[in-house]
Amino acid sequence: MRFKLATIFILCFAVLAPSAEVRPRIRAVTAFIEIDANNYEARVQEAQKFLATAKDALNKAGFEGAGGRITTQPFPQYTKGMMPEDAVALIGRLREAASKERSGLNIGSAMVHDTDEPAAVSLLVDILARVNVNANLIMADEQGIHWNAIRQAAKAIKQLSERSPHGDANFNFGAIAMMKPYGPYYPGSYHLGKGHAFAIAMEGAEVVGDVFRQYRDPVQAEKHLSTVLNTYTRQVEAVALQVAKSSGWTYEGIDATPAPLGDRSIATAIENFLGAPFGSVGTETAAGIITRAVQSTSVKRTGYSGLMIPILEDNVLAKRWAEGTFTLDSILAYSAVCAGGVDTLPLPGDVSEEQIGRILGDVAWLAYRWNKPLAARLLPAPGKRVGDQTEFSNGILAKTTIQPLPGSGR
Repeated sequence: MRFKLATIFILCFAVLAPSAEVRPRIRAVTAFIEIDANNYEARVQEAQKFLATAKDALNKAGFEGAGGRITTQPFPQYTKGMMPEDAVALIGRLREAASKERSGLNIGSAMVHDTDEPAAVSLLVDILARVNVNANLIMADEQGIHWNAIRQAAKAIKQLSERSPHGDANFNFGAIAMMKPYGPYYPGSYHLGKGHAFAIAMEGAEVVGDVFRQYRDPVQAEKHLSTVLNTYTRQVEAVALQVAKSSGWTYEGIDATPAPLGDRSIATAIENFLGAPFGSVGTETAAGIITRAVQSTSVKRTGYSGLMIPILEDNVLAKRWAEGTFTLDSILAYSAVCAGGVDTLPLPGDVSEEQIGRILGDVAWLAYRWNKPLAARLLPAPGKRVGDQTEFSNGILAKTTIQPLPGSGR
C-alpha cells in the first residue's frame, strides 16, 4: 500500500512540476574595431581579450554560447592604394590574427554608397575566393535603392559560385538593405569607423518553440513570447552594461532575432504553432507574432530584431524546402512582416547574373518600401540543376533539393 501511495505521489509531482527552463543561447558577441595595415594585430588582440571577458560574464549568468566575432570598418578604407595581391595578403594576415582565438572575422562593406568604386567588389571576389572571411555590400538605404551596387553584387555572387569549391564562398557574402551599423549577425555586420563597440546576437528558436507549444492562440502566443523575451533580453543587457562599464567598450545593443541552427529549428517552432508544416497557411501570422515579440523588448535593439528564415542552416527548413511547402515568393511575403530577407537560398548553377540581380532587387524594394532591415545570401550550386540535391561543403549547410525560381515552372 505504501509503495502504491509513493508511486502515486511521484507521478502526481511529475505532472505538476514545471518543465525544465528553455533559455536562449548567445550566438555571438561581436566586437567592432577600427584598424589599419600597421595596427591590426594589436587591435585584434585587444578585441579578443574583451570578447573572452564578455563570454565569461554571459556564461556565468546562465547563457551558453557567446562565440567571439570581430567586424572591421569597410575594408576599402584600409586597403586603399594597395595592389590587389597585397590587399588579399593583408586580409589573409588579418584572418590569421583573428584565428588565434578562433574569432569570426567580417571585413565590412565593399560598397556603402551607390557611387562607390565598383573595383572594391572585384577585390572582394578575390578575397572571398581565397580567404575565409565575411563581408557585405549595401544595396539600399534612406537615400534609395542602390541599383549599381545590386548589379555589382549579382556579378560577385555569380563569380564566387564559379571560383570557390561548391560555390561555398557565397555563404560569407551578404547583400544588405536598410540595415543600420552595429548589427552582430554575419555576414551583414558592419560599421563605418567608430570602433571599440560591441553588440550581442541571441539564439532563441527553441524558446519560441517552447512558447508556441503551449499557446496556439495568436494573442496569447504573442503575449507570452513577449514576456519571455523581455525577461531574457533584460538579463543579457544587465550583463552587457556591466561589461561595458568595466571594459570601456561601447554597448550598441542586442539582436534577439531567434536565429536557428541545425536541429534548433525555427521551422519546428512555427510548426508547433501551426500544427502543420512550415509554409502552411498561418505561417505569415507566426512570422508577425515572433517579430512583434522581439521588437517589444525593452532593451537597446540593433541588427534585424525580427525573424530569420535561413533555408540551409535549419534542418527542418531544408527538409520543407525540398518538399516544396514554401518558395522564394513565400519568403518575400514573410519578410513583409519580419526582418530577415532571403537567406541561404539554394539556386541552380546556371542561374544568370540577371536573375540574381532581380532577386536582389526584390529584396531591396521590400526593405526600402517598408523601411526594414533585410538581407540576401544567395547560393548558386555549380553543376547542379533544378531537382538536384545540394552539396555545399562548409559543414553548416544542410542538404536540400534545388527548386525552380517562381514563374519558371518545373
